[in-house]
Amino acid sequence: MILSWRRRKSTRHANKKKEFLAGENLDMEMEEIAVPMHFRCPISLDLMKDPVTLSTGMTYDRSSIEKWIETGNRTCPATNQELKSFDQIPNHALRRMIQDWCVENRSYGIERIPTPRIPVTKYEVSRICERIAAAARLGDGRKCGELVGKIKAWGKESERNKKCMVENGIGCCLSAVFDSFASISMEDHVEILLEILSMLPWMFPVSEEGQSKLGSAGSLRCFLSFLEGKDLSARQNAVLVLRKLLSLDQKHVDDFVESEGAIEALVGIIREPISPAATKAALTSVLFMISFPSAASDEIRSRFVELGLVSLLLEIIVDAERRLCERALGVLEGLCDCKQGKDKVLENALTMPLLVKKILRISELATEFSIAIIWKLCRIETEESVLIEALQVGAFQKLLVLLQVGCGDGIKEKVTDLLKLFNLHSSKVDCVNSSMDFKYLKRPFLG
Repeated sequence: MILSWRRRKSTRHANKKKEFLAGENLDMEMEEIAVPMHFRCPISLDLMKDPVTLSTGMTYDRSSIEKWIETGNRTCPATNQELKSFDQIPNHALRRMIQDWCVENRSYGIERIPTPRIPVTKYEVSRICERIAAAARLGDGRKCGELVGKIKAWGKESERNKKCMVENGIGCCLSAVFDSFASISMEDHVEILLEILSMLPWMFPVSEEGQSKLGSAGSLRCFLSFLEGKDLSARQNAVLVLRKLLSLDQKHVDDFVESEGAIEALVGIIREPISPAATKAALTSVLFMISFPSAASDEIRSRFVELGLVSLLLEIIVDAERRLCERALGVLEGLCDCKQGKDKVLENALTMPLLVKKILRISELATEFSIAIIWKLCRIETEESVLIEALQVGAFQKLLVLLQVGCGDGIKEKVTDLLKLFNLHSSKVDCVNSSMDFKYLKRPFLG
């Protein structure tokens, strides 16, 4: 394989403007320049941008050799020798030679490769964790702020740095510092708390110790304060961290629910959207809160209903993208497990037309949620009008198609149950003949 750059030279013509407007092709001459073999990575055969040397003495581009090692290889690709060490030593001399060659050949369109930043090491991560922990024990907010700023700078440099820091416990360290300053005084240390909060979303997964620090009373109060504040970035980061925290343990869910203003704060994020990511995180957090079985489950659902969440969810479902729509439908289905939730869902004229429309339109998960909601609503004995409305908006036909194309056993039972209910009331409704466009469907389940 030969890697080369090409430079195009156009022949001169008397009337270039006229030829251009006429759409005529200009004659091109192609000139090639080959990349020296010792500048190319033995793995990718591309020009090396960050050459590093292994213990075997062979040099590779850092990204290529890292992928080789990450896939489980323990030998040198070129020599097949077993690697005694996975250390990658930057080959500065070769990198400068490559840069000089790029400059010499810039007339061929070759751009000079930038000088790469040396990635953070395990030792550096371990050392900075020790220094931050020591500063936090002394309550030295200024020193902690400087060290946290350094960690943030490392993270901005590359995904490689982020991965190294996460794997070596930086998340647990920062969680402990966050809890420490949040418990002492949030007002006096708001700047460092905001800095740590901005990094926590990519620090997961954190250890159990880190989780306990983020789930402490002081940390939860701090998260709630940021959720209720005016700083949009802080509100988004807080809800992103909460979503991940609540997914880990029911205890975190119980503690958060008991925090004053928690339910109102999440509804506020949904009512006044910051970004799709924040809205998804808020909906997922709500789903955890209403899904975990507890004595206060119905009370929690009722509180969300009282705050107007049902109408907000229906507005989202109207035209939201797939992931957001799935989460909104999931929360709506959870709210239908309490009487107040069912009543509120039935009050809204959008409910049934929307649910029927979303069947087979968004995703398999959205279809399952939609059918589960319709099933819960239609099984209310006193609500014959619900069945009739569902028939009028085409639910019968949609469910027939769903059975024909196939669905999971769990949802199939609900579909069959609904079709039997619809069949009992179909004579009362002057709806579209279900056999007009679905003559190919078999209906033995309607007996």
